[in-house]
Amino acid sequence: MDLIDKLASLAQRYEELNTLMAGPEVLDDLALLQRYGREHAELEKVVQQYYDLLKIDKQIAEAQEMQQSSDDAELRDLAYEEGEYLKRSREQLIEQIKISLLPKDRMDDKNAIVTIQAGTGGDEAALFAGELLRMYSRYADMHRWKIEVLDVNEMGQGGIRDITFVVKGKGAYSRMKYEGGTHRVQRVPVTESNGRIHTSTAKVIVLPEVDDDINIEIKDNDIRVDVYRSTGHGGQSVNTTDSAVRITHMPSGLVVTCQDEKSQLKNKLKAMTVLKSRLWDMEEERRQEELRKTRHSQVQTGDRSEKIRTYNFPQDRVTDHRIGLTRHNLPDVMSGEIDEFIDNLIAVDQIEKLQNL
Repeated sequence: MDLIDKLASLAQRYEELNTLMAGPEVLDDLALLQRYGREHAELEKVVQQYYDLLKIDKQIAEAQEMQQSSDDAELRDLAYEEGEYLKRSREQLIEQIKISLLPKDRMDDKNAIVTIQAGTGGDEAALFAGELLRMYSRYADMHRWKIEVLDVNEMGQGGIRDITFVVKGKGAYSRMKYEGGTHRVQRVPVTESNGRIHTSTAKVIVLPEVDDDINIEIKDNDIRVDVYRSTGHGGQSVNTTDSAVRITHMPSGLVVTCQDEKSQLKNKLKAMTVLKSRLWDMEEERRQEELRKTRHSQVQTGDRSEKIRTYNFPQDRVTDHRIGLTRHNLPDVMSGEIDEFIDNLIAVDQIEKLQNL
């Protein structure tokens, strides 16, 4: 099946869904209506592009006919120029259609579970982890997403040893997943009396929030649930009841904690959500390892040991090492303006996928 036949088939299915969703038997079945609605929404963009392609093809044919049939030399020249312009537009549209047809990551529409961990660099690494949290908080605000903290281990002066939070909003994971990896900062710490530049790191882990659409089985006898009192900065108890929850998954060795809620039940439910996401990620890592045996990805989105970005304060420089993109607007980046990096990462990722088709 060539590209045009494929598009015609998708357009036929799109129109069929329009009819199906208007039928009384589907309107009475909410689950079926939602399933058809999701499929309809997924097809809408590429089908509209197909209709645009048909329109351009018709216009090209009309320009060619005018060029061949007109007795007016000036009109023939205009028709030729119009035809060449339309052909270039058609080529650009075809490339856009190919991108639209790329296999979708089924997790892209999910919320994102983000963990930031201070790495090498002691207190300076913890301060940098806190700044990354503020950067992502502002980035979430720009996209009208919400952030919900699940667990945090703070230190003084705004530093964070580690924190786990959920970024809630449609498509949050589709963009935040490109932030996973090791972030490096180069600057003179406030505690440095000799003005020497130090290098510190923070590790960012991004997982999709696994919901009821994804089946992750966790047996009761595979987990141990411990409860304890929530603690704040300095280790002091912030609740008078044992509401904090620690879940240990014995087969994998994964440990998840949640102490944000005052309710033990709510903390347990949130911790189970994080555990499911981490188990899904372990399985996904195994699947990706099989793929890596046959091809190497230029844009790594999940390798947590990989140094993905450097923030150099003395030179006002931010460099994303995966795509070699450098910008000299570090204050803006730390204020959440990271879309340029993510947009370029997505573009390179799409180009590679097209080459691998």
